[in-house]
Amino acid sequence: MKLSTDQIRGRVEGINELVDRIPRLTRIHMHYTLRIPPGSREVVDRALERHVQKCPTAVSLGDAVAFTWDADITELPEGE
Repeated sequence: MKLSTDQIRGRVEGINELVDRIPRLTRIHMHYTLRIPPGSREVVDRALERHVQKCPTAVSLGDAVAFTWDADITELPEGE
């Protein structure tokens, strides 16, 4: 399944905190807005559950930065 650009939106928020008086990126939160094809919710949920494990940024930064996500998901009616 591939979503078109009008079916997927993402907003990323990076949170910096002072650690030993040095600003440091400590958390990244990803918010998805998805419009998915009918009957694809189970596949989308599985993909989102593995988001952090498969995200190149999350894997690269490892345990140095906490990653969280949430999603607003709308299943499109048949034929859209």
